[in-house]
Amino acid sequence: MQPRNMSMSGVVDLAAVKAAGEAKAKAEQARAEAASRAAESGGAGPSAGAVPPSALVIDADEAGFERDVLQLSAEVPVVLDFWAEWCQPCKQLSPLLERLITEANGRLVLAKIDVDANQMLMQQFQIQGIPAVFAVVAGQVLPLFQGVVPEQQIRETFAQLVQVAEERFGIIGIEVDPDAEGAAPAASAADEIPAGPYDALLEAAVVALDAGDLGGAVQAYKNVLADDPGNTEAKLGLAQAELLARVQHMNPQAVRAAAAENPRDPAAQIAAADLDLVGGHVEDAFGRLVDTVRVTFGEDRDAVRLRLLELFDVIGADDPRVSAARTALARVLF
Repeated sequence: MQPRNMSMSGVVDLAAVKAAGEAKAKAEQARAEAASRAAESGGAGPSAGAVPPSALVIDADEAGFERDVLQLSAEVPVVLDFWAEWCQPCKQLSPLLERLITEANGRLVLAKIDVDANQMLMQQFQIQGIPAVFAVVAGQVLPLFQGVVPEQQIRETFAQLVQVAEERFGIIGIEVDPDAEGAAPAASAADEIPAGPYDALLEAAVVALDAGDLGGAVQAYKNVLADDPGNTEAKLGLAQAELLARVQHMNPQAVRAAAAENPRDPAAQIAAADLDLVGGHVEDAFGRLVDTVRVTFGEDRDAVRLRLLELFDVIGADDPRVSAARTALARVLF
């Protein structure tokens, strides 16, 4: 039975996730078709999926942050430049960042955020002054520096960022084609491509989840992921269903007693964090696991970190509590 104190509506916007997943699938299909056409014509034309250099510097805002930054960070590290028109130091730093990002040739992307127009993002990142520079890698936020710093220091920071993205997350960036300037993006060319073939399975999973059939929901999501491992909606839905399945037969009193008695025990803290989240205590769940990452090492630390990332998926990347916890996690890890 689904716990009464956790309403699944609002925990994750499945419709939005589904739309994002479909958009990605459409773009990938369009790129594949473009590659096929290029091969048939003798390989002429730019590489499929390549972007023009101008696409390496973008303007980001609150409305498109998940799409333009968080989702993109699974393909390439995204550097965030918080600035304002009235900020004189910003006018010194921003052109330097743009030049260095362009020189990185697809290993990094720069997202410029006007703090005057995006006060919520400024609050979520707990920015005390500008310019302020962060990075997002695989959805994880990393604070880089604040204020104007020497070019060599920025180069070294970017080099470390690229290395972390590649070694820890397997992210190697995106392909840049200097001849692609002015070409229509592949994603827009795919707007008329039909949605993927998993609509019925995903709908069945949502129905099963709402009915409390956790086993049925888990299996339905796994069926989608077996054929389409990158399906965003199925990934998030599976995380949600598995969370409910994990806590279904827990004894809350026993779990919380074990966590209180063993503050350094990863398994005890992970179980308590699951209960925290199901009970609606999102910040307590995140804080518990961040604190456990701080005091554990090796495989234990990695297990706690991975569970925390799964709980981020359950809540949704655009939730300010997730952003705050990602920042806290990054400070502990780095």
